[in-house]
Amino acid sequence: MQTKNASEKSWYVLRDLSRPNTKTPAYKVLQEMPAFSNNVFVPMKQHVSTKCGKHVVNLVPYIPDLLFVHTCREVLDPVINEIPTLQYRYVRGGYQYQAMIVRENVMNDFIKAVEQIDLVQYYRPEDVSARFFGKKIRIIGGHLNGFTGRLMSQRGSKVKRLIIDLEECQLSAAIQVQPEYIQLI
Repeated sequence: MQTKNASEKSWYVLRDLSRPNTKTPAYKVLQEMPAFSNNVFVPMKQHVSTKCGKHVVNLVPYIPDLLFVHTCREVLDPVINEIPTLQYRYVRGGYQYQAMIVRENVMNDFIKAVEQIDLVQYYRPEDVSARFFGKKIRIIGGHLNGFTGRLMSQRGSKVKRLIIDLEECQLSAAIQVQPEYIQLI
């Protein structure tokens, strides 16, 4: 986490305090604004619900109150003041409030990896124990070429997954990779 100038673009971590079943969560409101249309990222998961007796698959936020916005503080502050359920997430452990920021290259790599795969599994640190983490790997070839992370190993699973971390937010994504692209580091 670093301190940024108010006019520099950064990936800010925000909270949406609206109810989980709201029709217009903050990320949808922000995506409709011209200034933020392509600068909002929300980790999504598939959720199966029943409507009129039929199963419907929807994409819903993995963590309902978590969203990332790429902009400068000068542009974001008025929007946060305008939307009562939207607020900054702050860094823990400091004696003064500091908005949480994810490093530009880390966030861009995370988004690039997550958007290239159809089925992504997200994890919180408390969901994944140390026994799931394998060796440090690099992907050589394919659409994830150059990504590094940890190999997720689960007993009985034949699928290999790369774990990519957003340490600032305590969020990890597991992405399926082909074994021939894995190189141990």
